[in-house]
Amino acid sequence: MALIVAKFGGTSVADPERIKNVAAILQAVRQNGDQVVAVVSAMSGETNRLLGFVAQMGERPSPQEADVVVSTGEQVTIGLLALALQARGVPARSFTGGQVKIVTDTAHSRARILAIDDAALRTALAAGEIPVVAGFQGVSEGGRITTLGRGGSDTTGVALAVALGADRCDIYTDVDGVYTTDPRIESKATRIDKIAFEEMLEMASLGAKVLQIRSVEFAHKYGMPVRVRSTFKPEDEGSLVCPEDPSMERALVTAIAFNRDEAKLTLQGVPDRPGIAAAIFAPIAAAGINVDMIIQNVSDHGATDMTFTVPEADFKQAKGLLEQVAEQVGARGVSGDTDVAKVSAVGVGMRSHTGVASHMFQVLSNEGVNIQMISTSEIKISVVVARKYLELAVRVLHEAFELHMPAEERTGL
Repeated sequence: MALIVAKFGGTSVADPERIKNVAAILQAVRQNGDQVVAVVSAMSGETNRLLGFVAQMGERPSPQEADVVVSTGEQVTIGLLALALQARGVPARSFTGGQVKIVTDTAHSRARILAIDDAALRTALAAGEIPVVAGFQGVSEGGRITTLGRGGSDTTGVALAVALGADRCDIYTDVDGVYTTDPRIESKATRIDKIAFEEMLEMASLGAKVLQIRSVEFAHKYGMPVRVRSTFKPEDEGSLVCPEDPSMERALVTAIAFNRDEAKLTLQGVPDRPGIAAAIFAPIAAAGINVDMIIQNVSDHGATDMTFTVPEADFKQAKGLLEQVAEQVGARGVSGDTDVAKVSAVGVGMRSHTGVASHMFQVLSNEGVNIQMISTSEIKISVVVARKYLELAVRVLHEAFELHMPAEERTGL
């Protein structure tokens, strides 16, 4: 008998009929002889609706009270799913994050899990019940309701799987697995049967929307296998996210990821002296803005240009902060560009093969795509290009690395 944590996203529980479908899936897991704990999101669109109510209450709503409001979306879903299971003759009981005792820090709307008391869930499982747990939420040590941020239900699912020592966490969504790229851009994209934690972590950070990045970090840290599957094709095995094995290195590249939500900023003519980089990025960090790719070009005249990327939504704020910094450090000026995108090749095979970067750059050059910035890691090569070339870049790289073919049939560079 296996113990499986099954998480269902907002599209999977979007209305009563879909919730009944989820109940059927859980019943089938039980009939297969496995124990199962369900974790659910709010109905699709419900969180945004609740945030809209919060926004109407004032310009600066209390984060603590906002979390009280927003967390009710999952409370509705767990109750309905428990009822749907009971109607099928399956014993079930709903649990809020507080009832489970998912303890978090006090960073309301983006809280991090500190500890999970699994006693109540184990009691329910021992009684033959399916525990139905509200994702996305917890409770602070002071007893206040907290939420984990967008996509937080994925994190809840993986964290509960780790706490319970489950055999696997299944993430049910509206897609049937992880693909070599977005099929909406490249029709030849193929599903990846097995992908390493590190590859999935890179893909999540680079713009892939299949799994929330914190959930992948959790799974990687504790070695918890995660299977991405479709709620609407539950018989399909989907994609398994798991520890790396030697067979994964056969393929040079596993996937092409991309992100349209990029903006580029350049601080020009920066004095080249110790402490300048800290002075530039400290106010950006203090504002909670994530900086991604960074390039520094030092000239022979004691000055440098510093270029970096930020999420497009943070561009105006970051540019304003950078203009203040420019005055303070005596830089020549600030320029920016929101018409850019990031395209990345990801694969653990890069560790043991050379020439991937040069091949990628040559392919883009052949199509007239100019590379503005480059960033690399052991298993990733990212480039910033003009946004108008994004889809072209994705398609030609997908073709160049033969991702339309089974991994064992790819010929390499």
